Amino acid sequence: MSLSNGKIHPLTVTNNGGDVKKAFKIFVGYDTKEDLAYEVCRHSILKRSSIPVEIIPIKQSDLRKSGLYWRERGQLESTEFSFSRFLTPCLANYEGWALFVDCDFLYLADFKELTDMIDDKYAVMCVQHDYTPKETTKMDGAVQTVYPRKNWSSMVLYNCGHPKNKILTPEVVNTESGAYLHRFQWLEDEEIGSIPFVWNFLEGHNKVVENDSTTFPKAIHYTRGGPWFEAWKNCEFADLWLNEMEEYMKEGKKKIEE
Repeated sequence: MSLSNGKIHPLTVTNNGGDVKKAFKIFVGYDTKEDLAYEVCRHSILKRSSIPVEIIPIKQSDLRKSGLYWRERGQLESTEFSFSRFLTPCLANYEGWALFVDCDFLYLADFKELTDMIDDKYAVMCVQHDYTPKETTKMDGAVQTVYPRKNWSSMVLYNCGHPKNKILTPEVVNTESGAYLHRFQWLEDEEIGSIPFVWNFLEGHNKVVENDSTTFPKAIHYTRGGPWFEAWKNCEFADLWLNEMEEYMKEGKKKIEE
C-alpha cells in the first residue's frame, strides 16, 4: 500500500471492467500459505458479479512497509490477516461501503445480490452466526479458538463513512484486543445489521435443507480448512472449489499462451 496526499492507494487490484471510481471495493484477506485460495476466491467473485468490483488483497507485508500495520503476530492468530482485516474502513479512506472477506470463501452467486441488501443505518452488516466449532485445530494445524460472535468478522460489509468506523484507526487496530475487534465492541448492537447465513455458509456446520432454496449457499466459507490443504481435500463442497480452481488455472494458462 502507498500513502499519497493522505489517501491510501492499493498496489494490487483486480477489477472486472466498468468505471473503477464506481467499482465496489472488496478487500480479501491474503495469507502467503493460501495464495491459491485467494486466487480462487477472487475468480469466483469476478466471474459472477454483474456490477463493477475492485478486488484488493490485504497483504500484511505491504501494510507493514507503508506503516499501517506494526502489530506482532500472536500465537492464536491462524492467518496473516487476523487483525489487519479491521483496517478495511481506513483502506477505503473512510468513504462509502466496502466488503472484507477471508480468502477461504467461494462465491456461487452474483455479488450484486449482496450489495442490494446494504442499509445505510448500519455501521457494519454481517452473518450473525451462533457457532461453536467441534474441532480443536483447523487449516494446517492452527489452533481453533472459541469466542462469542465467532466468524462474524470473516465477511463484513463496512459502512466506511459511518462515524463509528472512524474509531478503527491504524493505532486502534494495532493495539486493541482480539475481543474488542472480533466482537465489534466499538459498536452498539443495533449498529450491526444482519445478512442471511447463506452468504457465509460454514462448511461442516451449516446445512442445506432439501427443496428449501433459502438454505442453498451463495458463498461457502471453508472455515475449518479447504481443499487446498491436504487434510481437507475431501471436505464438503470440495468439488465446487476444485472445479473453480481448474477454471482459474485454465484461464491463466490461456492468457500465458496468448
